[in-house]
Amino acid sequence: MKGRLANEASPYLRQHANNPVEWFPWCEEAFEKARKENKIVFLSIGYSSCHWCHVMEKEVFENEEIAEFLNRNFVSIKVDKEERPDIDKYYQEAYRLLNQKAGGWPLSIFMTPQKEPFFAGTYIPPQPKYDMVGFLQLIKNIHEIWSKNPKEIINHAKGLGKYLNSLQNPKKAVRFDKNIIKKFIDSVKNIYDQKNGGFGDKPKFPQTSIINTLLKIAQLTGDQEAKQMALSTLKNMAKGGLRDLVDGGFCRYSVDEKWFVPHFEKMTYDNALLAESYLEAYLVTKEKEFKKIAFETLDFMGEKMLNDSLYFSSSDADSEGREGGYFLFDYEEIKEKLLQDGFNQKEIDEILKRLGVSKKGNFEGKNILRIEEDFKNSDKIIKSLKELRSKKSYPFIDRKIITSWNAMMIASLYKASRIDARYFEAAEESLKTLLQKMYINERLYHVTIDDRKPDVEAFLEDYAYLIRALLEGYKSTLNEEYLAMGVKLTNDALVEFWEEGRWYFSKKEIRTESDHTDATYPSSAAIMVSNMLSLGSLFEEKYRRFAYLTIEFYSEKIYRHLPYCASFVEDIIRFLFEDMIIKGDEGDLVECIGKIDFYYPFILLKSEKGSQLQLCSRSKCFEHQKGCESILKRIEELK
Repeated sequence: MKGRLANEASPYLRQHANNPVEWFPWCEEAFEKARKENKIVFLSIGYSSCHWCHVMEKEVFENEEIAEFLNRNFVSIKVDKEERPDIDKYYQEAYRLLNQKAGGWPLSIFMTPQKEPFFAGTYIPPQPKYDMVGFLQLIKNIHEIWSKNPKEIINHAKGLGKYLNSLQNPKKAVRFDKNIIKKFIDSVKNIYDQKNGGFGDKPKFPQTSIINTLLKIAQLTGDQEAKQMALSTLKNMAKGGLRDLVDGGFCRYSVDEKWFVPHFEKMTYDNALLAESYLEAYLVTKEKEFKKIAFETLDFMGEKMLNDSLYFSSSDADSEGREGGYFLFDYEEIKEKLLQDGFNQKEIDEILKRLGVSKKGNFEGKNILRIEEDFKNSDKIIKSLKELRSKKSYPFIDRKIITSWNAMMIASLYKASRIDARYFEAAEESLKTLLQKMYINERLYHVTIDDRKPDVEAFLEDYAYLIRALLEGYKSTLNEEYLAMGVKLTNDALVEFWEEGRWYFSKKEIRTESDHTDATYPSSAAIMVSNMLSLGSLFEEKYRRFAYLTIEFYSEKIYRHLPYCASFVEDIIRFLFEDMIIKGDEGDLVECIGKIDFYYPFILLKSEKGSQLQLCSRSKCFEHQKGCESILKRIEELK
């Protein structure tokens, strides 16, 4: 029998509709039932492409004994974290406070009927293993305590709730100067993997914010250490495993230090941000391989994840009945396919060796492809492997359209279009369609699916990344409508989410502060600062003041966590070095569009009808030139 989740829009919720657990979606009805019947609430948060979410569903939520006990003694709620990131952020913070470490998915929360959490876990096995408590024993213990001594739970929950709902103001502001560059590089070196690239221990995530800030520093100052750490990381990630050598695109993260064994889900935000990072590397080095990988990633997204000019949220980690089934290859099937495609035995042996393919396999008896360095006929070989893989069923795709993630893709497409014009139409169409579908009656929305009318209003991340996409659109087109829309959305965001330097992620049902760190992706507050610095240069000085107040508010936290606040560090560097603005008639500025990104990381264009080309700082113009080449040459001299 289908449960309450059957008619939900979220594919993740619908995946759980037939569980024997009697799930509620997040709704007041669930909490009313919990209060009326005096029951603990079990909240489970995940997303459709999450491997361990699928494992917990199979082991725990399809277990009849566990379901019967939950249904009798608890009220159970399922939340899609992509649909309601505000709920996820709030309870991830509860996990962090209770466990003194970062959480993840699935997130398992037990709370009072008043929504006050007191226990938090991630994946919990049905019976004790991995040095973890078993889920069945856990819920029995919680129910026994609640039945015999509820005050023990209530008092614990209230204490945590006070901490969760308190807002900690920074103790003091930190004044930054250009020494922040050295301090940032030194702090990154402390977590940098000299052998494999990347930052921190396994599991390893791409951390594009650190990469991009290092590349900006290299472009700005010529610092070779910053450049080397960024480029080595990008080259190592591109070898295969994390990067899908056959279809293109990148998986979410690597479980090992070499970027070899990934969790096989592919997220739109990862691929948008990594495409941008490889484009940035190309701008700094002019090495074509970086451009190739960026374009390959954008092309993958266009081939597999695009519908009606917008991008779906993710594809699943599991397929073919196992984790990564679609992505793995059998030794014999590759050998046979290469023979069919005209390779001789000697060539095949060399190809298999270079791809790391063996009879015993390198991952659970199968093979993940990896190339340590490019070799002869690699494009022809990849074509053969793509044909071989095409016989398999592609993993499940979550068809949600999320405003912020699509805006990330649009920004990367605009950046790519300034290098290769074939991405321009895609960027324009995506931006137009996103605004049509998600900006309704002057209200921005977060998510939709299957052409349903969106009903979850936008969070700070949606404003931040959409404004960023609009500013990239203006930089690529000089379309004043994009600039005007960016100004309007910034004003709306300031009214809704900003308070004296502090940015909120959400201020409605679940009140949560924006991250100052770059967590799953760059901090929304830091992206807003970058947007406001642009608007301060292009439109009105007051936005620069808002940017300054934000940096000042978070400065102490930024200083204490420099590598993990890389987007804010980039904002601070930009604030210190300032933008260069090329002003002039649109007809003359068009010549500059495809060239500016190679010269200086903080160049803006501003269309002024009938004006001669001139180079300006934020406060004055000091160079008049006849052509774009002369302006850019002058910028090179001023660096």
